[in-house]
Amino acid sequence: MNPKNLWTRFTKGLSHNSDDDTANRYRILRRNIFILMILITIIPLIIMAGIYQHEYQSSIKKEIVNPLKTLANKTKHSLELFLEERLSVIRFIAASYSFEELSDQKTLNRIFKTFMDEYCCLVDLGLINKKGIQLSYVGPYEFLGKNYSKQSWFHEVVVKGNYISDVFMGYRQFPHVAIAVLRRTEEGRYLILRATIDTSKFDNIIASMQLDQESDAFLINREGFLQTPSRFYGKILDKYPVSFPRGNYGPIVVEEVDPQNREMLVAYVPFTKADYIMVLTKQRSALLKPWYTLRSKMLFIFSISVVTIVLVVFKLVDTVVKRVKDADEKRESAYREIQHTHKLASIGRLAAGVAHEINNPMAIINEKAGLMKDLVAYDDQFQKKEKFLGLTDSILQSVERCKGITHRLLGFARRMEVQLVELDVNGLIQETLGFLDKEALHRNIELKLKLTDNLPYIFSDRGQMQQVFLNILSNAFAAVEDEGKIVITSWEEDSDTVGVSIQDNGSGMSKETLRNIFDPFFTTKQKGGTGLGLAITYGIVKKMGGEIKVTSKQGEGSIFTVYLPKKAKIGPGE
Repeated sequence: MNPKNLWTRFTKGLSHNSDDDTANRYRILRRNIFILMILITIIPLIIMAGIYQHEYQSSIKKEIVNPLKTLANKTKHSLELFLEERLSVIRFIAASYSFEELSDQKTLNRIFKTFMDEYCCLVDLGLINKKGIQLSYVGPYEFLGKNYSKQSWFHEVVVKGNYISDVFMGYRQFPHVAIAVLRRTEEGRYLILRATIDTSKFDNIIASMQLDQESDAFLINREGFLQTPSRFYGKILDKYPVSFPRGNYGPIVVEEVDPQNREMLVAYVPFTKADYIMVLTKQRSALLKPWYTLRSKMLFIFSISVVTIVLVVFKLVDTVVKRVKDADEKRESAYREIQHTHKLASIGRLAAGVAHEINNPMAIINEKAGLMKDLVAYDDQFQKKEKFLGLTDSILQSVERCKGITHRLLGFARRMEVQLVELDVNGLIQETLGFLDKEALHRNIELKLKLTDNLPYIFSDRGQMQQVFLNILSNAFAAVEDEGKIVITSWEEDSDTVGVSIQDNGSGMSKETLRNIFDPFFTTKQKGGTGLGLAITYGIVKKMGGEIKVTSKQGEGSIFTVYLPKKAKIGPGE
C-alpha cells in the first residue's frame, strides 16, 4: 500500500468531529448547564415566593376580615339594642296599664309625653282592640278609629305577640318603623299597643362607625330593600343591587363585584329579632393596599434576584464551558503532539535506513570517480583528458549533492550532529531568498521584507534553519498565483525568542487541511508533492526548542509564524 494513503487513512481514523460539530457540542453543553442551574436556583425561589405570598395574603385577609366582621356585628348589636329597648318600653306600658286606662285619651297622652321625655324618636302611640280598631291614638295623624284587621302585621302580632316592621315612608314621606305588642288580660280580652319610631337613630348609630370614603354601611331587609341610605347604592327603599346570602346565618364576609365593577369585601350580619341585615362594605383595593405595596416590593426584589441569578449563572456557565473547552483543546493538542511525534519517529527510522542504504553505494561511486580522475590526471597521453576530467567532476558533484540529501535525512532522523553557531536571522532569510529570486522574477511575485533592524543574533544550526525557511517559502510560492505577494517579517518576541512570519495571499487552506498540515506524506499538491517538507520543518523547529504556528483562510492566504529561541535547546543525544 502507498505510504501516503496509509497515513491518510490513519489520520482520518483518529480525527475528531468537525469544527461545526464541536462548536455545536459546546453550545448544547452551555445551554443544558444554563437551563439546569436556572431551574435549580429559580424554581425554589419561585416556590418560596409563592408560599410566602399565599401565607401573607391569607394572614392579611384574616386581619382585615375579622375587624370588618367585628365592626359590623357591633353595629348590628347597637341597632338591635335600640329596637329592643323601645320594644321593652312598649311592652312595659302595655303590661302596666289596664285596657280602660289605655283607652282613655288623657292617660295615653300622659304616657306619650313621659315616653318622649325619657326616650327619643317616638312618632305616635295607639291602642288597638282585638277587632283591629284603633281605640285611642296620640300622634300627628288622624288614625283614631282606623281598622287594621286586614293588614298582615296585625295578624303577625296576634300570633307572635310582638312585631317590628320594615322601614316605611308613611304619609309625611320620612322613614320610620312600627313596633306593636300584644297583651292578653285576665278577662280573656287582649289589646295591641302600637308605636311608630323615627329611624334617624339608625343613621346616628351607623355614622358613629366613622367609616372612610371607601367604605359604606347600611341596613337591608330580607327582600333586599335598603332600610337606611347607602353611600354607594342609593336611598331608602331602593333595591340593593348586589346578591346577598339569604336564610339564617351568623356574621359572614364575602368578596363581591358591585355594578360599578368595584371589588368589595362585604360583611353581612342578620338581626335576631327583626328582619334586618346589617351590611358593611369596603373596597378591596383599600383594604389590601398594604399587601399590594408589599407585593410590589417583593416583585421588584424577586425580579432583581432573578436577573442577578441569570447573569451570574450565565457568567459561571460561560466560564465553566470555556475551561472545559480549553481543557479539551489542550488534551487534543497533546494527543496530536504525541501522534505527530510517533509519526516523525517512524519516518525518522525509515529515513535513517534509506540514508544509510544510499550512503554506501554513494561512497563507492565517490571513490571510483576519484580514482578515475586521478588516473586521467596523471596520464598525459590521454587524448580526451579534459572531457573525462569534466565528467568525473560532474559525478563527484552529484555524489556531494546526494551526500547533502542523506545528511538532511539523517538530521530528520535526529542522528545528525547539530552545529550551533551564531546566526543573523535577517541575513539567513535574505540568503535563502537567493535560491528563489529567479522564480519570483519569472512569475512577477512581489517579495516584501519587514525585517527589524538590530535583530538579536541566535545560536542555532545554519543548514537546518535555512531548510526551515526554504521549505516554508517554497510552499508560499506554490500557493500564490503569478503576480502574487509574499511578506516576510522578523521581530524580537521577548528576551528569549525571535519571531519570523511568512505571509502569502495565495489560495489558503481549509480547517481540515490545517489539522493535518504537519503530518508526513500529507500534501494538497496535485503533482510533485511528497508531503515531507512541512513535516521535516516541524521536526527541526521542535528539535531546536522553537514553535511553529499556522493561520489560514481559504481564498485569503496563509501565515506561517516561527518562534526561535535565541539559543537552541537541544536535548541529550541530539
